[in-house]
Amino acid sequence: METGNLYITILTFVLSLLFSSWMFRIIKATNDKLVNEQSKRAVYEERERLARELHDGIAQSIFFLNIKLKQGDFEAASRALSTIDSNVRQAIFNLRSEPKIDDSLNSRITKWLSEWSSITGTEVETEIQIPNGSFTVKDEIQVFAIIQEAFANIRKHAKASQACIKIKGTEAGWQLKIADNGSGINSSGKSDKKYGMSIMQERAKQLGATLQVTNRQKDGTEIIVTKENR
Repeated sequence: METGNLYITILTFVLSLLFSSWMFRIIKATNDKLVNEQSKRAVYEERERLARELHDGIAQSIFFLNIKLKQGDFEAASRALSTIDSNVRQAIFNLRSEPKIDDSLNSRITKWLSEWSSITGTEVETEIQIPNGSFTVKDEIQVFAIIQEAFANIRKHAKASQACIKIKGTEAGWQLKIADNGSGINSSGKSDKKYGMSIMQERAKQLGATLQVTNRQKDGTEIIVTKENR
């Protein structure tokens, strides 16, 4: 009797263990699928927003171009056409890949900067330390978009040969620094550059972070985005 009870107890334990392991695998697979779908949805939503911004920006530029052509101001019309071309090229560069969700924000930034560097010929130094859980999916999109906009400005305006990016996250918060050795922020009064700055300001605001854009002591521009956890 006692031996039978022992066998039944052991058998029950083994079956419970196997069932629990099976259930945990299903729960993990379901959770991973939900996280992946949520991430993809956030990426698609961001792309739709970018498409609307691009459409509005190009529509305004074309309207301005039409006015300047009617006025015979061909120099201003040429600048407007250049702005349209730049916006379209940047959009194609940002959207040409499929929205795959990589393992980490670090790897996505590193891959994107490598492509950016090879296209522009500008050397980029990276120092990225992002602990797990520092950003939500939506926060990652905003941070990544700030980085893209900052490097778009470097490509279009700075005439820099070198750039660097540093991201450091701690329990107290995180900080993003982007700097270049180009011409600085006061050398160009172009409206598209000011528009790029306003986009970064708005994204930083949505993150609950502060954004500072200053000239470096020697040359170039420095952008600092800081978020303090409360």
